[in-house]
Amino acid sequence: MASAGQMHPSCPAEGAGLGESLSTHGSTEKLSSSAVNRILMEFLIYFGRAVVVFYPVYLTGYLGLSISWVLLCMVMITWWKKNRQYKDARIGTAIEFVDNETHVINKELQSTLQMASWVNFPDVEQVDWVNKVLEQAWPFFGMYMDKLLRENIQPSVRLSSPALKMFSFTKVHFGHIPLRITGMKCYTHEVDQKEVILDLNICYDGDVDIDAVVKPPITAGVKGVKLKGMLRVILEPLIGQVPLVGGVTFFFIRRPTLEINWTGMTNVLDSPAFSSLSEETIMDIIASLMVLPNRMCFPLIDQVKVDQMRFPLPRGVVRAYLLEAKDLLAKDTYMMGLVKGKSDPYATLRVGNRNFKSKTIKENLNPKWNEVYEFVIHEAPGQELEIELFDEDTDKDDFLGRYNLDFGEVKKEKEMDRWFSLEGVQKGEVHLKLQWLSLKTDSSLLSESADGHACAMLAVYLDNASNLPKDHSEITEHHKHGKHSKESRLTRRTANPNSFVEFSVDKDVQKSKVVYASKDPVWEEGFTFFVHNVKTQHLSVQVKEHEKKTLLGTLNLPLIRLLNTSNMSLDQRFLLERSGAISQIKLKATLRILAFEKPPPKTIQNPPPQVKQLKPQTNQGNNGYVSTPSALSSNNIPTTQASSPSRAADSQNGSNEDYSTHRRGSYLASETWQSSPSTPNMRRYDSHSLLSENSIASSRFDLSEGASYPEALMKHQGSFGEIQLTVRYASLRNKLIVLVNSCKNLFPCSDNGTDSYVRMYLLPDQTWRHRKKTHVKKRTVNPVFNEKFEFDVSLQEAQTRKLDVAVKNNKMFHTRERKDIGMVLIDLSQLDLAKGVTQWYELALHGQKKSS
Repeated sequence: MASAGQMHPSCPAEGAGLGESLSTHGSTEKLSSSAVNRILMEFLIYFGRAVVVFYPVYLTGYLGLSISWVLLCMVMITWWKKNRQYKDARIGTAIEFVDNETHVINKELQSTLQMASWVNFPDVEQVDWVNKVLEQAWPFFGMYMDKLLRENIQPSVRLSSPALKMFSFTKVHFGHIPLRITGMKCYTHEVDQKEVILDLNICYDGDVDIDAVVKPPITAGVKGVKLKGMLRVILEPLIGQVPLVGGVTFFFIRRPTLEINWTGMTNVLDSPAFSSLSEETIMDIIASLMVLPNRMCFPLIDQVKVDQMRFPLPRGVVRAYLLEAKDLLAKDTYMMGLVKGKSDPYATLRVGNRNFKSKTIKENLNPKWNEVYEFVIHEAPGQELEIELFDEDTDKDDFLGRYNLDFGEVKKEKEMDRWFSLEGVQKGEVHLKLQWLSLKTDSSLLSESADGHACAMLAVYLDNASNLPKDHSEITEHHKHGKHSKESRLTRRTANPNSFVEFSVDKDVQKSKVVYASKDPVWEEGFTFFVHNVKTQHLSVQVKEHEKKTLLGTLNLPLIRLLNTSNMSLDQRFLLERSGAISQIKLKATLRILAFEKPPPKTIQNPPPQVKQLKPQTNQGNNGYVSTPSALSSNNIPTTQASSPSRAADSQNGSNEDYSTHRRGSYLASETWQSSPSTPNMRRYDSHSLLSENSIASSRFDLSEGASYPEALMKHQGSFGEIQLTVRYASLRNKLIVLVNSCKNLFPCSDNGTDSYVRMYLLPDQTWRHRKKTHVKKRTVNPVFNEKFEFDVSLQEAQTRKLDVAVKNNKMFHTRERKDIGMVLIDLSQLDLAKGVTQWYELALHGQKKSS
């Protein structure tokens, strides 16, 4: 699948230079007073638990009582604790089911009935007509596989080992149950106009019956195969002549799941000790053919180059920083679970077939790794970063949570630095920083990193070789006697070599598959390498014999040579050194510079002006500005209505317009809040209340609403941040549920970040009693709340309401300044509340215009 960068040599562990620098910096700092207090408090708690546990034992011995009383008490306490945990689990499961009945039912049905993916995901389509076509064509597919196994696979197996020279298939039958496609998704907006990308969710539970003779009387067989995964099909390039498509490429983005029912002598492979081994071996074979970066390609016209289809250049590179985690579960326990310890967490990162494991942090629920990894991304969206956390133990490591992130989001945002909530556990978060690096051909962008990070990527496509020597003795005879010597012609004939190619760039070594019994082997494989110094590093190519590992030829290619060629690419045949006189290898080497593109600046779309700005004017009995709702008081409401009739007309016209929408369907609340504070406009939000206009303002916008914004906030140009909300309706409980997930890129109100919280009203209810408020998240601009709020309204009524959301700072520069960081007004009639919606919303200031 994806290729990942090797960890840099300068690092002590698998982490990168970043981790080394941060850990070195952290070791030089002195412990603060708060850290000392925390350590002392943990020690006192641990000491207190030890006293509670061991004092009864001491008391029993002191009083001369039997040890049976201690054992009886321990049994009773353990039974009570387990029983309490069981009851809490049942109550928690019931509450979770009531709150998330749709999600739970779908999850259970999917696991038990293998529910089709189009039921869960609206953008995945049901394709029954394709299944009908497969059902009709399945017998002919079985005929094709019979021919393929007997004419291609059987000779390859015989050549792979002398012990398998008698191997043969005696029966090949693919049964009557065809492959099924449970859902199909078509990409139209994210891809080039000259290609079509389809994601097929396949499920195969077939009655396959295959028998083979390994070596008489040893037999082997397969009776039943289960295969499940997502297959991506790419139709490219689209052309203006029949057959309209130049070629078809398909592959698995992630490794599929496989279960095999063995028969014959291979029945032993069904035992627990061997089943995972055998199925993993077969999955490795499938991965070498059909899991990224490997692809199966079928060109339909002669003009299409197979190498470009089989191994196109990757989409980019992702640099992933594994920084830290917090609030992990404590899995280590002592004294039969009476004393809870901590955990020894480590993380595993997987992209396709590339896996990395971080260092283990001992006895810490808030570990800090500060390690960096690099991955080559071939498909985005599609490929995912799979991160899992475990507690290291001597027997079996305990699971601490997982998180999967689609690289399509990283490609879109260019850089992500946030906390992610772990899935599969009750609590826990992991802090990741990811950067998308584009592949460029501009040599001026080349700059070596001081932290040991890669500065370029090398892509190598291995095509074939020709006229390879049969073995090392043939090379020796050639160099000793010459090409046309009589002695070399009279030497005994040997079998053609079983050869493979070994590539290396410094310590990064990768090997090709083995081609058996051929002097002109064809590999057609692709490889990627990370380059740290283009001027000094080189690509080493060695063609070797499979069994003896003897050299059949070598090639050394300096990378600086690629830097000076057009398009930084070489596609040609190279003469092999230390090989035959005319031995050649054909490959294509492409160099690309890694360039980090800064995220595009986020601009706030200004709503059309609804209010004419009024100049200061002096009225009888009232002096001051009359321009915004915050300037109103009980003494100047009549003056406002009388002084500007044209303004009231403007606001009345503006109130009928919809809120302008932009990124991810967010609604700018500033348009409404900039409108006139006239009575008709205000009563639109409070038609069921007898509150005055000023009491509405005080309840909805807090007591600091009449104050001014901080100067730093007023001068800020750009985005004030975003907030992610999940809004859905629980039909069984008749409640509107709003989940405040997190915020990102909030305006920093201090050097240490922002002490932020979220306030909500379900309009027109705007009193203190109806106000919903989250807890305060201190010193961060990317707070994660994960708090749930409920509103007692019917579904029909909820679809007529609007949700007023504001992000506020709990600690401002001065007490008289406003606490608002940004606001958003969400029209619930525009959302599908029955299914639930999770979206990011752009924040805007109340009553302020930002210059774009």
